[in-house]
Amino acid sequence: MNTFIRSTAGLALALVLALPASAQDAPERIIKFGHLNNADHPVSFGVKRFAELLAAKSGGKLKVQEFPASTLGNEMQQQSALQGGVQEMSAPATTSLAGIVKEFGLIDFPFAVANFAQADALLDGPFGQALLAKLPEKGLVALGYWDLGFRNVTNSKRPVTKPEDLDGLKLRVIPNPVFLDTFKAFKANPVPMPFAELYGALEAKAVDGQENPFAVILSNKFFEVQKYVSATNHVYAANIMLVSKRFWDRLSPAEQKMMHDAANESRGYQRQVSRAAAQKAVGELQAKGMQYNELSPAEQARMRQVAMPVTARLAATYDPAMVKLYNDELARVRK
Repeated sequence: MNTFIRSTAGLALALVLALPASAQDAPERIIKFGHLNNADHPVSFGVKRFAELLAAKSGGKLKVQEFPASTLGNEMQQQSALQGGVQEMSAPATTSLAGIVKEFGLIDFPFAVANFAQADALLDGPFGQALLAKLPEKGLVALGYWDLGFRNVTNSKRPVTKPEDLDGLKLRVIPNPVFLDTFKAFKANPVPMPFAELYGALEAKAVDGQENPFAVILSNKFFEVQKYVSATNHVYAANIMLVSKRFWDRLSPAEQKMMHDAANESRGYQRQVSRAAAQKAVGELQAKGMQYNELSPAEQARMRQVAMPVTARLAATYDPAMVKLYNDELARVRK
C-alpha cells in the first residue's frame, strides 16, 4: 500500500513539474459557462471538450462549470451578465450580437453559403475575424465560432415545399431585423420571442411554427408539438464562444493563451459532433412522427430570389467597409 502511495505521489509530482511554470503559479479560477441548449446538444459537447482541454492545459487551475438549458437566463440576460463581469463565458448564436454590433446581422443573410466548407471559410477568415475585433469595446472577448447548423422550418399546419407555403404562417423567429424582414417577404407572420418561451408557445398554438437547426429541433422535443419539418436550409447559423472582458483582463497572458488554445482545439471537435448530430437528427425526427420534406433546387432558388431585396436593403444600413469585406469573402469562399 505504501509503495502504491509513493508511486502515485511521484506521478502527481511529475505531472506538476511537467506543467509550465505559468500554470503552476496561476490561481484557481471558476469559469461559469452558460448557454441555451440542453446537455445532450452539440454546444454542450463543445463546452465539455473545452473544459477538459482547459483543465489539462492549466493543471486543473482553470475550472469550467457548465450551466446549460438557459439556467443563467436567456441570451440577452447572459450577454449582460458577461458585460457586467458576473458570468465568465457563454456560447450564444451570433444572431444575438446584432444588437451591439449591427454587422453581425450579415452572418444571418439568407442563402449566403451553400455548405459547411463555405461557412467555415467565411467565419474563420478575415470577415469573421473583423467581426470579433469589434467586441472588446462592447465588454466581450470572442474565442471563435462553433457550429449550430443550417436553419429549417417546422410548423403544425403544412409542409413547406415552396415560398407560398409560408404565406400566413405565424412563425417564431429570433428578435433580429434580418429574420423579421426575411419572413415578412415570404408573407409569413414572424413573431420575435426568446428561445426559452418557444416550446410553450408551440404547445399552446400561440405560434404555428419556428425555424432552427435539426439538432435543436430534436434536443428540445419540438416533435411533440410540431408535425412538419422542412429542409429549407435558409440560413447558416453559428454559435460564438464569448468571454467577459472584465474576466479576461484579470487573466495573465499565459492564462489567456490557454483559453485561446483550448478554444481552437475544441472548435473542430464541436463542428464535427454538431454536423453528425444534424444528419442523425433528421431520421430521429421522422421516427418521432414528424413529416420531413426537402425543397427542390428550383423552389430554393425562388426563395433566394424573394429574399434578395431584403438583404440588399439591410446591407445598405451597415458599415460599407464591412459589407465590402463580406461580399469579397463570399466571392472567395464560393469559388
